[in-house]
Formats: sequence, structure tokens, C-alpha cells
Amino acid sequence: MTDAIAKLDAEERLIELGLTLPKASNPQANYTNCVRTGNLLYVSGKGPMAGLNVVPKGKLGREYSVEEGYEFAKATGLDILAAVKLELGSLDKIARVVKIQGFVNATEEFEQHPKVLDGCSDLFANVLGDRGIHARSVFGAVSLRGNLPVIIDSIFEIKP
Repeated sequence: MTDAIAKLDAEERLIELGLTLPKASNPQANYTNCVRTGNLLYVSGKGPMAGLNVVPKGKLGREYSVEEGYEFAKATGLDILAAVKLELGSLDKIARVVKIQGFVNATEEFEQHPKVLDGCSDLFANVLGDRGIHARSVFGAVSLRGNLPVIIDSIFEIKP
């Protein structure tokens, strides 16, 4: 799978997958979408905005299922990629995804946090091939800004 993906540029791969990058969401306070230092690009926490008619609000395990959470994490991943493209000009300047860290707004009984974050992880692997395979952490949260169901921040290695 990843050998074939490596032969396509990331934006061709998005088209092949039937996906479109949204306009990158804007920061909501006194910070920026991305910060570059050396060959690393840090992307601020993003929530599920991409391609959704309504911004979701609520908890996994109450308002939303694991499958819906997966789609929210995938939409969040698209917003992350949009911010990276805005910063770098091209997704092909990504050398690799280093790490993603996800926060899942969930009920106390919810235990499927990793399955939710798979939506973003799978997106990055499907679009970037081996460059999209990353380290990650996922945490359950009692609440998130705007009552979003998921927020993900990320670190990318960029090509010189």
C-alpha cells in the first residue's frame, strides 16, 4: 500500500481518496496555527471543522458514537493538513508526521479513545504513506473548548 502512495504527491492522493482540503481554520486567540523551529513544524490544536455543515458539540459515549468520533478525528486531520499546506505551500514538503496528540471529550465510562483518534492516524497514513506513520498519545477529557468532541495537535518534520 505505502509504496504506491509514495509515488503520488499528497494532493494527488487526496483527490484519489475523494477528499478536499478545507480552508484552514483560524486561531481563536493570541496564537498562530503553526510554528516552525529548525526542521519541525508544530501545529496548534485543531477540532473537527473540515467538511462539516455544523460544528459538532458534545461527548463521545453520550451524544456521539465511536464511528462518529472517528469521522470527527478524520475531519480534524484534514484541517491540520490545510494548516500545514497554508504554512508550507505544499504537503509534499512534509518529510514525516512525527507525533499527534488527541484529546477526546468523553463520558467517564468511555474507553474507545484510540479508535476515535484512528480517524486522523488513518488519514495521514492514507495520504502520506510511510511519511504519515507517527507516534501518538490520546487522552480522555472532561471538557474541551467549545464543547468539541475532539482536539488534535501535531508535530511534523519538514524538508529543508
